[in-house]
Amino acid sequence: MRRPRRGLSIAVTLAVVWLAGFAGAGAASAHVSVSSPGAVQGGYASIVFKVPTESATASTTGLKVQLPADQPLASVSVLPVPGWSYTVTKAKLATPISSDDGDITEAVSVIEWKAASAATAIKPGEFNQFVISAGPLPKAAAMTFKAIQAYSDGSTVSWIEQAAQGSTAEPEHPAPTLTLAAAGASSAPPSSAAPTASAATTASSADEGNGRATTALVLAIVALLLGAAALTLAGLGRRSGRPS
Repeated sequence: MRRPRRGLSIAVTLAVVWLAGFAGAGAASAHVSVSSPGAVQGGYASIVFKVPTESATASTTGLKVQLPADQPLASVSVLPVPGWSYTVTKAKLATPISSDDGDITEAVSVIEWKAASAATAIKPGEFNQFVISAGPLPKAAAMTFKAIQAYSDGSTVSWIEQAAQGSTAEPEHPAPTLTLAAAGASSAPPSSAAPTASAATTASSADEGNGRATTALVLAIVALLLGAAALTLAGLGRRSGRPS
């Protein structure tokens, strides 16, 4: 009579482990990221920083992005975000950048966005996007932008970690990394990567609702499977207990 119960406990344990992995996968993906469809080495592109709020109680009130010092960009402009202000810091270049207008001796090193009020901060369960237009992009496979996310409770999260050389494991707080296509590769026009100001505002509650519905459906299916397994094992236990 104990074997069916042991089998049921194993099934429940496996289901709990699977559910924990499902929840963990969702949490791990909720970090500051960067994207730019059509970004090509040597070209110009709109670069989008996506900032979700991971905290369940505090809102995101600030974002500081460090542009890679070893890959200076001659031209950088910022798309205004309603309800947010920004400051741009420049740094002197050890090696000037040649351009049609002459040598460029300094380049943007840091861009910092701040929410103007609590009403425009990124609330729990929401995200926002911050966009810059920049170029020429370096002739490299990727660019890494270290970022610091500030919360309304005074805490910060530093998205600055990079995977060890040769490792495929993602760090706990990975630095946003942008992959650049080789020059001449087929790509979409840079303008397609730049959302309008309205498109760069916080996500709608419909998206959040869809996510909750999907999670509920998965949990319901798991519950049904566990119930079926319990009934099956209980039936086997009753049959094994009957006298032959």
